[in-house]
Amino acid sequence: MPSFDVVSKTEMTDVDNALQGVTKEMQVRYDFKGSMSEVSRTEDIITIKTEDELKRRQVEELLITHLTRKNVDTKCLDFQKIEQASGNTIRQNVLVQQGIQREAAQKIVKAIKGAKVKTQASIQGDEVRISGKKRDDLQAAIALIKELDIDLPLQFINFRD
Repeated sequence: MPSFDVVSKTEMTDVDNALQGVTKEMQVRYDFKGSMSEVSRTEDIITIKTEDELKRRQVEELLITHLTRKNVDTKCLDFQKIEQASGNTIRQNVLVQQGIQREAAQKIVKAIKGAKVKTQASIQGDEVRISGKKRDDLQAAIALIKELDIDLPLQFINFRD
């Protein structure tokens, strides 16, 4: 029985390469000369630390630009609340979302069942497996999922006949 998996995974090596590009660009840009701006990553959290709101916005734009250049979908970024840090600076954490959250997975399953496509959808951890009797039904399910309004970058992997 043909099947495929719907996942949301971000390649962290591409994120690291984009962060290195952001750091290099911040070192050569005139508006960042002498500032205490830095970008770092631990696990799935990118930390932006800078002096003021204007520089934070510029770093955010740089981050989005460099991630786009590395073909990383910026929908995976979840910008957290800005907070005060030590030394009269501000800090913002940016969460890089991995996997499909429960609510989004349920939305995908509900849409497939509601569309009367001859497929079955099941949630397996942080991914959704879709199986059906015909390849055409699975392709219709992919088209249906792409039309949904989900704020996650979705990939369709493990297509098996």
